[in-house]
Amino acid sequence: MTVPAIEIRQLKKRYRKVEALRGLDLTVEAGSVCGFLGPNGAGKTTTMKILMGLIRPTSGWAAVNGIDVRDRGLLARSRIGYLPQDPAFPSHQTVRGVVVTAGRLYPGHPHGSALRRRADELIDRVGMANKAKRRMAGLSGGERQRVGVAQALIGDPELVILDEPSAGLDPTGRRDMLDLIDEIRTEATVFYSTHILNDVERVSDTVAMISRGTIVAQGDIDEILTVSDTDYAVRLRGDTKALLARLVDEPWVESISTRRHGEIEDWVVRLSDDSLVERLAPALVDGDQHDIIELHLSDGRLEDAYLALVGADDGD
Repeated sequence: MTVPAIEIRQLKKRYRKVEALRGLDLTVEAGSVCGFLGPNGAGKTTTMKILMGLIRPTSGWAAVNGIDVRDRGLLARSRIGYLPQDPAFPSHQTVRGVVVTAGRLYPGHPHGSALRRRADELIDRVGMANKAKRRMAGLSGGERQRVGVAQALIGDPELVILDEPSAGLDPTGRRDMLDLIDEIRTEATVFYSTHILNDVERVSDTVAMISRGTIVAQGDIDEILTVSDTDYAVRLRGDTKALLARLVDEPWVESISTRRHGEIEDWVVRLSDDSLVERLAPALVDGDQHDIIELHLSDGRLEDAYLALVGADDGD
């Protein structure tokens, strides 16, 4: 049996009065691309830092490729390439210098010209060959992210951990980053955090959703997006507070998850039975403070699944 790339059991982390992780369980199979999805503050970065040995858990157990990250942390880290959420590289170093320096940190790394050749290969792969001699201080945010990917790959890792790799990038930069992730999957397991739903749908085999420090769903994308005949997507405009208060008290409504985009609200309403949809439509149009723009059976979009499982009021 293949050992999972990541295995976490009952992981907890408390920062004074804040409980960042609350008994988190997670398995990421080797050779997969797993999107770690959740709102800001849900525990994504804390989980990744524990895997990297940068912080210690309060309790629980975590392993990378079967190696306990607490008892054998150095060995575990030698198998990982890591891009932090806000990479901070020495401003005076060149692009090549950053990648070569990262390579020297790995046990058994190539030396001298062999290491420089490997660094140049990766710099070219991430589209920075023409800026290999440029100092980090002169690079844009997207360029620094590219360098971050190159240094994460320099040790030929079995697992690549990327923390919000698309954060702050423009649409072109996001597309290029996803293309890089798609390439990396041929040689390593990729575990990356994000709150951008479209990114997960584009490149991930599996997804793990975290909310308030616990995993609320994990599995293949197709499993997560299984269409339910009791979940209805509703799009509204206007003052919806009174409507929401009325609906959550109805015994035939199991849950309502909401997300606001400017003047528009998207809801996922989960009914206790599919036959009760005949009650939903009249209840939605009751009142003159809001307009109903759309009402339809949830079509299995990741956004609908995310709203139903995580909601919109989590995180920072």
